[in-house]
Amino acid sequence: MAIVERRAQRTREILDATRALFDERRMRDAQIEDIARAVGINRAIIYRHFTTKEELFAMTLVDYLNQLETRLAKSDDPQLSPIERIDTITVEFLSYGSEYPAFVDCAQSLLRHRGSELLEQISLDRLTELGAAINRCFDHITSAILAGNASGDFDVKDPELVANIMYTQGLGILNLVTFQRSIRELNSGLPTMEHLPTTEVLDLAKRSVRAIVEVQD
Repeated sequence: MAIVERRAQRTREILDATRALFDERRMRDAQIEDIARAVGINRAIIYRHFTTKEELFAMTLVDYLNQLETRLAKSDDPQLSPIERIDTITVEFLSYGSEYPAFVDCAQSLLRHRGSELLEQISLDRLTELGAAINRCFDHITSAILAGNASGDFDVKDPELVANIMYTQGLGILNLVTFQRSIRELNSGLPTMEHLPTTEVLDLAKRSVRAIVEVQD
């Protein structure tokens, strides 16, 4: 096997091990030493393939995003009305994030950094790969919005910006879903936690997205 092929195979092994540990333990509980041990290598070898921990996590996020996009492609039907497409995309995104909480961990860990900071921690080629993976998911949103603009149902001047807002808003909602509790106030004024009404959260999420894109009377 050629050196380039061996390197690519080892890179894939590291990513697969990272993804498996993330899905098993969540991102915060998966250490670089654990990933190296799962692959059967020294942790120093990981940094020959990924310059920083953030770069490894970014490429793991690409794996999640590619899987998410496959699901979006299967569920997003251009024959549906624009609002039905938006609803479908919202539900699919939240369902995926609920199934893979480590996807939310990865996405939010990168959002904590400014763009200039990411450029210092992730190579340009891999940052470009990450951006492309995100945009492939966003394409489903922008396509539905453009169809809604054309039909007169929506009035969105910047579909790409709305896609970004939907993405970050969805991650926030998924944090609440993962927490599985809502904070409420008792009559005494003391706070308490109650079981999260997931169905109601999903309905409110769809209504929130609709409020952003639909033409207001």
